[in-house]
This record gives sequence, C-alpha cells and structure tokens, in this order.
Amino acid sequence: MLIQVRRTGGFAGIERTSEVDTAGRPDADAWHDLAGRAVAECRETRPIGVPDGFAYEITVDGRTVYCADPRLTDAQRRLISRVLKEGA
Repeated sequence: MLIQVRRTGGFAGIERTSEVDTAGRPDADAWHDLAGRAVAECRETRPIGVPDGFAYEITVDGRTVYCADPRLTDAQRRLISRVLKEGA
C-alpha cells in the first residue's frame, strides 16, 4: 500500500509532501488499519479550513481524499503525523 500525504497552508504557506510504502514492512497491517480508518473519515472534496490552518490531501493506493485543521479525527491526525515523520 502506498500512502501519500500533502500538507498545504499554514502561516508560512510552506507545502510538505511525504509518502510511505508499506510493502515488506513488518508493521504493514497497522498502517493499513490506520489508513483505512483515516480515509473513511475524510471528504471527497476539499473542505473549507480556517485562516492559517493546514489542509491535507491523503492518497492511498490512488484514491485521494481531503481533510483540514482543526477538524481532524484522531486517525487522520495520527496517519498524517506518521507519514510526514517517517516518509521519504
């Protein structure tokens, strides 16, 4: 499974993109579960965010969904944080 996160917005407007490929990872099942929960709670269209807040585009195996601060679910926040931290 390929999980990609694109973060835009924020005070400085700096875009950040990262991805994690779960193929061959010993923790792949945990990634799949987290990604499934996060994507299920996202929108198919870009939500209206707040001034200087972050907006996120999450793509899992070619399916892209959207979410934004401050209305992230716990699963979305954890997935975004993990991908941006561990991704290349």
